[in-house]
Amino acid sequence: MGTPPLSPWAVLVLTLVLVGLWAPCVVSRQPNFIVILADDVGWGDLGANWAETETPHLDRLAAEGTRFVDFHSAASTCSPSRASLLTGRLGVRNGVTHNFAISSLGGLPLNETTLAEVLREAGYSTGAIGKWHLGHHGHHHPNSRGFDFYFGIPYSHDMGCTDTPGYDLPPCPPCPRHSTAAGDGARGSSAATGRVARKDCYTEVALPLFENVTIVQQPVELGSLARRYLEEAERFIQRASDRGRPFFLYLALAHMHVPLAPPLPPAPGRGIYGASLGEMDALVGRIKELADSLGKGSTLLWFTGDNGPWAQKCELAGRLGPFVGAWQRQRGGSSAKQTTWEGGHRVPALVYWPSRVPARRTSHALLSILDIFPTLVALAGAALPPNRRFDGLDVSPVLFGWSDVGHKVLLHPNSGAAGKVGEIEALRLAQYKAFYTTGGAMACDGSTGPAQRHQPPLVFNLARDIQEQEPLDVASREYQAVLPAISRAYAQALQDIAADNVSVADYSQDPAAIPCCDVQHVGCRCHGAQGATRDPHVERRTPRLCL
Repeated sequence: MGTPPLSPWAVLVLTLVLVGLWAPCVVSRQPNFIVILADDVGWGDLGANWAETETPHLDRLAAEGTRFVDFHSAASTCSPSRASLLTGRLGVRNGVTHNFAISSLGGLPLNETTLAEVLREAGYSTGAIGKWHLGHHGHHHPNSRGFDFYFGIPYSHDMGCTDTPGYDLPPCPPCPRHSTAAGDGARGSSAATGRVARKDCYTEVALPLFENVTIVQQPVELGSLARRYLEEAERFIQRASDRGRPFFLYLALAHMHVPLAPPLPPAPGRGIYGASLGEMDALVGRIKELADSLGKGSTLLWFTGDNGPWAQKCELAGRLGPFVGAWQRQRGGSSAKQTTWEGGHRVPALVYWPSRVPARRTSHALLSILDIFPTLVALAGAALPPNRRFDGLDVSPVLFGWSDVGHKVLLHPNSGAAGKVGEIEALRLAQYKAFYTTGGAMACDGSTGPAQRHQPPLVFNLARDIQEQEPLDVASREYQAVLPAISRAYAQALQDIAADNVSVADYSQDPAAIPCCDVQHVGCRCHGAQGATRDPHVERRTPRLCL
């Protein structure tokens, strides 16, 4: 005798019970996200990319996850790249086209929605640790942009004097001068060919370290900064775990931006660059251990860089890997940063997510830092903000190994070289890369290459010329065959941007916006809990001059 069929009411009740049991499981299965953003890291700074480099922890991350070898930053300088990571939109859309200064009143426009805001709305604990550089005055502070917790520096660590162990006396140390470009500060640049002497630091105000809206140290001690970042990351992860909530941790490292601070204790026999690289590598290894301790498969870890390295590092072997070619060197473009050459925006990228992202896989998909926003939003089960267009893609099929197809077209904006900042000056279409403007960037020897406008565009086939050494002959059959597709893609991209809701960032400056814990001390100096001071610009935004 068979079991009698369930009545419709019994089916309904059983369904509701199962849904009730299943729903908490869905919430608990929201993955944790850790995005580690290295600063000015070269494609060849990873041993997995360039055998001459020693990065055992990163190499293990690559071996246990997927390595992306055609991955690009959204700009070749700091603020625009970070704004694009957190919005999924290029600077020409989100308004952040160049770097903010220590006295900037503005930041990432407030009408732009950040990844942290979307994930917090989806139930995530959100934390930002490290360099921000998207505005620190008023509501531009990280705590006002979706992050529950913040610990770090408001801009690059060459934008204020810093301490070395044992140095605790004003004024700030003198600033060395070199005939090369240096740092991220908004210092301006010469468009003329020639050599320019530049400062390697700011001397007027000390670099502050924030915990949420409170300055806990000014100036920062660079030698211990990596250790403090790691400690705060551990605490944040533990707090989120104790609360039973998924978390999003945005860890923006100081490595490998200049000035390089040798780790404490110093690593013997590696030199300052190698020691700093080793410190970054060990920090990433420790973060991976923390992620694994939560249960393998519960946390997605994404490591990448904000842009290629500055000029003074392009003379160091392995920093750019193969991405400085003869064509740009001959034209004063061997400095990677700020340019649209591959060395300026092709960055290392690793994704680690046990049981979800295949191990020991190398992907050649054309991907971008822009893709982090839509991908993590999709994996969290959240929705993209409405009424705007995105340059990033949900590339989860690529992460999972189901596909190796990324962007059909990828746009590269000018980040401070020739042309107007933020404008699209180069375009990638499959293996072809077209340049509409080149030059105007600082080279390793301190000279500035002449600005050149290319109409028709300069085109390289990266499949056989990754160093961008020999542009295609405009009269060649290959050039004539690919030019119509490039021209259509470029025109469509410009039309799409023109039809979008675009934002405009406020780049005005006022000395009163400079973070300062004690105006009575030269350089604004305080240390430890006794000197901790709430920054008035964040909450009350009371003008205060910091000299």
